[in-house]
Amino acid sequence: MFDKIVIANRGEIGLRILRACNELGIRTVAAHSTADRDLIHVRLADESVCIGPPASHESYLNIPALISAAEVTDAVAIHPGYGFLSENADFAERVEQSGFVFIGPRPETIRMMGDKIAAIEAMKKAGIPCIPGSDGALGSDSEYNLSLAAKVGYPIIIKAAGGGGGRGMRVVHAQANLLNAIELTKAEAEAAFGNGTVYLEKFLDNPRHVEIQVLADGQGNAIHLGERDCSMQRRHQKVVEEAPAPGISAEQRREIGERCVRACLDVGYRGAGTFEFLYQDNAFYFIEMNTRLQVEHPVTEMITGVDIVREQLSIAAGLPLSLKQSDICINGHAIECRINAENPDTFMPSPGGVTHYHPPGGPGIRVDSHLYNGYFVPPYYDSMIGKIIAHGQDRETAILRMQSALNELVIEGISTNRALQQRILEDVAFNEGGANIHYLEKMLEA
Repeated sequence: MFDKIVIANRGEIGLRILRACNELGIRTVAAHSTADRDLIHVRLADESVCIGPPASHESYLNIPALISAAEVTDAVAIHPGYGFLSENADFAERVEQSGFVFIGPRPETIRMMGDKIAAIEAMKKAGIPCIPGSDGALGSDSEYNLSLAAKVGYPIIIKAAGGGGGRGMRVVHAQANLLNAIELTKAEAEAAFGNGTVYLEKFLDNPRHVEIQVLADGQGNAIHLGERDCSMQRRHQKVVEEAPAPGISAEQRREIGERCVRACLDVGYRGAGTFEFLYQDNAFYFIEMNTRLQVEHPVTEMITGVDIVREQLSIAAGLPLSLKQSDICINGHAIECRINAENPDTFMPSPGGVTHYHPPGGPGIRVDSHLYNGYFVPPYYDSMIGKIIAHGQDRETAILRMQSALNELVIEGISTNRALQQRILEDVAFNEGGANIHYLEKMLEA
């Protein structure tokens, strides 16, 4: 096992990684910006290194500074968490070229999965079901593009090959708008991702977002940990996640899970990863693979008892996977609510000082947060300040426990989205289960 690692992230995930390291006896180095010197994990780490000013591009996205933090502290590995550089193949490559271990997949795997067209091609070869589409990049032949879209059938969606996080997408409902939509998406993709390549897919109008968590050691062993439903989204950003997904049978879970495991073995995957699907009419359609730890990983941990971060560390250290598929059992139901520092009506970020903080507790409640009384939420980063996870013997119990936890949560001094989460948990359609990815937006509009 590693002697010492650099935690190249902040907030609740920085603290989550530190806790896993403590259990394994790994010493920690917290790499932080000047705005984050008072974060809990920075205070608790064995060492800390300031890597730059508040702006992300000068600190958490500063590759030389992060590698220098490992060099000056004699660390042997770097954990990127999620966001920032976690899916940056160039960063993973630079880490390994500098003689350190990148706690995540191999650079070539990240690069392949980061290119949506290459990822779809790899998944098709591995037998993963994909959405009908262009099967490659769209060229400049207008007539061909028009005939292709007609063959696939409207509505269709234009996607950036290098996109992610809900960006670089445009839905087209009629042929008259297609060519203009392609050019606009190309221009936006080039500006946002430095890659103007786009492709075309059939637009599913009533899908859910269901994803499969996998672990693979790159040594011929891989397992899946079941599925999560992440359909409660606002502007393509997840708000509530749960596991297992309502309405997915054990047979469906086994079949799609086994396909994902085979895909991991085919590409030589190493580490934790998530296959994301759109699910409609009892069918799964691959959209992308996230080659990192997911924000919503706790719901899977709660129903399987598997510490995903601990497994990440063990795999990166070169140890074979300690679990077999037969070891994985689904126990009960778990729901996660993301708590954001934002105005509940406008959704604008709400930085500032936390004057009073009381996290909820009780049976089945887990809180992953870096908040404390007196903490100042900086204006420079993502507005998520914590996650509440509720686990119960069934979905109804998990919902009741989450409702109680949200009622108990106290955060004063800043605005939060607690009221929105309470509305969702009380919503009839949510309680019935199986709402699609458009439901929350329509609920908010209404």
